[in-house]
Amino acid sequence: MAPTDDGGRALTRPDADKTWTADECAAHWGVKTPTWLGYVSRAQAPQPLPDRDEHGRRRWDAVAVRTFPRPGPGRSRTGATPEADRLLADMRAVALEIESIRERQKELLVEGRNQGLEIRSMAHALGISRQTAYSWLSDAD
Repeated sequence: MAPTDDGGRALTRPDADKTWTADECAAHWGVKTPTWLGYVSRAQAPQPLPDRDEHGRRRWDAVAVRTFPRPGPGRSRTGATPEADRLLADMRAVALEIESIRERQKELLVEGRNQGLEIRSMAHALGISRQTAYSWLSDAD
């Protein structure tokens, strides 16, 4: 028996009868259609409905597609929270700081070479490998 509201009327989901093609499902997930079909074949997406549309295309329940948990690291960020956006902004800021520090390390390395310091001691002081020090020095030339 279908669920009812307090007045005895049948409750239906919005879009309960809405179905999507593979292209529409892929667009909703933000992937290409072949990627969507790959997810379906590996049971990482809802299976198609048993009946095909009037053009012979497979169809999926739109609600099932919307609510199915996305697989993998490429999942959509459509549900990202403001906290997640702030965290990503912090990550970008740290990446810029690291790049700035790396540039300073390279400057100090060149200055050390100009003063005749040994590569081994400079690399150790900078917390980098000797190979990295040699690479940075050759890039600076």
